[in-house]
Amino acid sequence: MRIVIVGGGKLGHQIAVNMLEKHHDVRLIEKDKLKCMRLANELDAEVICGDGTEIEVLDEAGSNNADCFIAVTGSDQDNLVASQLAKMQFHARKVIIRANDPRNLRALRTLSSAIAVSSTEIITQLIEQEVDTAEMHLLATLNKGKAAICAMVLPEGSRLEGVLLKDVPLPKGSLVISILRNDSMIIPNGFNALHTGDEIVAVCEGESRKNLMKILGDKK
Repeated sequence: MRIVIVGGGKLGHQIAVNMLEKHHDVRLIEKDKLKCMRLANELDAEVICGDGTEIEVLDEAGSNNADCFIAVTGSDQDNLVASQLAKMQFHARKVIIRANDPRNLRALRTLSSAIAVSSTEIITQLIEQEVDTAEMHLLATLNKGKAAICAMVLPEGSRLEGVLLKDVPLPKGSLVISILRNDSMIIPNGFNALHTGDEIVAVCEGESRKNLMKILGDKK
């Protein structure tokens, strides 16, 4: 998984360390030259010295179709510009933006279409949610990142074809809240049968997201 981080401060450094320990491809952008030298010596990652709000620098860092793009500089304005470019110009799959000032959260979410957080401890968790459940899409986070609303399409050849929802062994901490079928939304009960192509939307807490993905993705 290719991860691009803009901002080589304490948070950017820690995220890079965490992701490198999990053997991901990490690229880090920092515009302070002395800080870049220190980061290059400390991290087994490509460190790009430049401004993360410039297209040329983002391109050099491999932002195009990056699996995850994280903007964590000390400037909310720079984070906003970087995340907008990552989303619109480079089509990064997942964009996370840090709000240094919590009062800017709503504006950052609206303007950047990214996952905006002010609590730094949940950023790594948000990245890992995407790593571990590539087939399941994160729609929203709840309870400071401890739970999520996610969606997954029931694949061809699913073992759950025709199975009633009440007979699906849902993992503890998960709840199916809707089924999207042929452009129609179903608020399910236990007697709704699942079919190939259904988009299952569920609330998941903790490890239940990974377990639910395994159950929904199981094939005959």
